[in-house]
Amino acid sequence: MQIGIIGLGRMGMNMARRLLKGGHEVVAYNRTYEKVRDIEAEGAKGAKNLKELVEQLSPRRVIWLMLPAGHVVDEHIDKIAPLLAEGDILIDGGNSYYIDDIRRHAKLSQMNIHYMDAGVSGGIWGLKVGYCTMIGGSKEDFKYIEPILKTLAPEGGYLYCGQTGAGHFVKMVHNGIEYAIMEAYGEGFELLEKSPYGKDLNFRDVAHLWNRGSVIRSWLLELLELTFEKDPKLENIEGYVEDSGEGRWTVLESVKFGVNATAMAYALFKRFSSREKDQFSDRVCAALRKEFGGHPVKEKG
Repeated sequence: MQIGIIGLGRMGMNMARRLLKGGHEVVAYNRTYEKVRDIEAEGAKGAKNLKELVEQLSPRRVIWLMLPAGHVVDEHIDKIAPLLAEGDILIDGGNSYYIDDIRRHAKLSQMNIHYMDAGVSGGIWGLKVGYCTMIGGSKEDFKYIEPILKTLAPEGGYLYCGQTGAGHFVKMVHNGIEYAIMEAYGEGFELLEKSPYGKDLNFRDVAHLWNRGSVIRSWLLELLELTFEKDPKLENIEGYVEDSGEGRWTVLESVKFGVNATAMAYALFKRFSSREKDQFSDRVCAALRKEFGGHPVKEKG
């Protein structure tokens, strides 16, 4: 299947690579053209601008935006929409707020351009293991792009979640849960670190052990094992933990719907406090974000 990809960052580049390996024809655009050259060398067609990208795609066009949430997405949509034909599909695969999806869908519908939202999880490991993908939009459009989703995801790793905004809403909640799980691991390892046994414990071995049959085993714990192997006491990074929006939106929605999301709210607020002091639990969370998503960390020194 033919697809245009706009945005070749940590996720977009590897998604393009996975689609190429799956036999799809990829036309790619990125503001920094060096990345376009990189993916061209791997078999994609490159575009120097949005007009060139659209011209290289045959109707019915499918264009996947992999951009930072917010005005950047709106800016690209405003530029590319006049270049598209009726029935073409624009997919926002970034971490956008579902409220923005509803607004964009209404605007594009007036031009008979179809809009879908895709919540994507998998980070920098997605190229190898696949991307868990949550889709919102019309069921008919979902069926049309399903060959792309099958290639991007591991087996059973994509789901039609409902009408516009549903994909990003489910991904938002997913990330709120992620915040809480990471915080629990962070607090647990801080307790171990400060205990009388902390000096003798090898945290890499503890993480490895807990992933062998225990009830708290997880992929995040596997990543902690890798993290502790490289930096046993996390001495080379600061416990400064960023948040990228979804955690805040999850807490806002929990207030709106009267849901007691205590763990997720606390995990979000703890990230705020991490920017004022350096705690071991925060270094665990910062290290995990680097491992699963390639997010930068603040190094000491």
